[in-house]
Amino acid sequence: MNRAFSRKKDKTWMHTPEALSKHFIPYNAKFLGSTEVEQPKGTEVVRDAVRKLKFARHIKKSEGQKIPKVELQISIYGVKILEPKTKEVQHNCQLHRISFCADDKTDKRIFTFICKDSESNKHLCYVFDSEKCAEEITLTIGQAFDLAYRKFLESGGKDVETRKQIAGLQKRIQDLETENMELKNKVQDLENQLRVTQVSTSPAGSMTPKSPSTDIFDMIPFSPISHQSSMPTRNGTQPPPVPSRSTEIKRDLFGAEPFDPFNCGAADFPPDIQSKLDEMQEGFKMGLTLEGTVFCLDPLDSRC
Repeated sequence: MNRAFSRKKDKTWMHTPEALSKHFIPYNAKFLGSTEVEQPKGTEVVRDAVRKLKFARHIKKSEGQKIPKVELQISIYGVKILEPKTKEVQHNCQLHRISFCADDKTDKRIFTFICKDSESNKHLCYVFDSEKCAEEITLTIGQAFDLAYRKFLESGGKDVETRKQIAGLQKRIQDLETENMELKNKVQDLENQLRVTQVSTSPAGSMTPKSPSTDIFDMIPFSPISHQSSMPTRNGTQPPPVPSRSTEIKRDLFGAEPFDPFNCGAADFPPDIQSKLDEMQEGFKMGLTLEGTVFCLDPLDSRC
């Protein structure tokens, strides 16, 4: 039986939308493990993965090792796999990365889903023993996927447009700051060239500094470069030093720090909003297939 829930109109969900949107649905299960698979969907794909992991668990059980227990927390934000006592998150599977979910129709215990890893981009198949709640868990994941997709369509577009506008303005501010710095450097170079020219045209052996020329109001023309040494003293004391530029990180009018490609580490690199949205859109567009199948392969591994 194959049910692609995104196309089925007569589906019946297990929970209220509020339960998955504002909270999460917890389930207890035994975690048989995860293994890499070649395809994001397919009954044979997950059947081979289940066979592989159940055989590995049978070997470990014969050695005295127990199957670890986990807690699943399902919401519109993903499927979290936690250690039951410490609540430490072992895996966090985002819904738009989950492409296939199947449960065992024979003993109601085994269920599995395929999720694309966020770091390696490999497809991983997760396998669980859920104590006769396999179908309910797969339906809950399907409902969470459906709600998350609807939320993405309703609010995603508006949020994205606002973020793109802010990102564009921040880029414009960064460009203006760069242009301003380049102009300051050009002024500095021109003043240095002028100073060298004045020194080279002075009579040989003359060390008397040339007094600055004045305008018609008998005032020294403004120069963007301050000459503290030429400023007169007041009551025998030097004028206060020009305050140095603050080393604090400047923020733009949106409160964001300017991007510096040389001081920005890999973990601090600002996320590419458009690529993230494209990834989510691609994942939701692929859809989540819910399938009921038979995972009882051999008498050897019928019980874990």
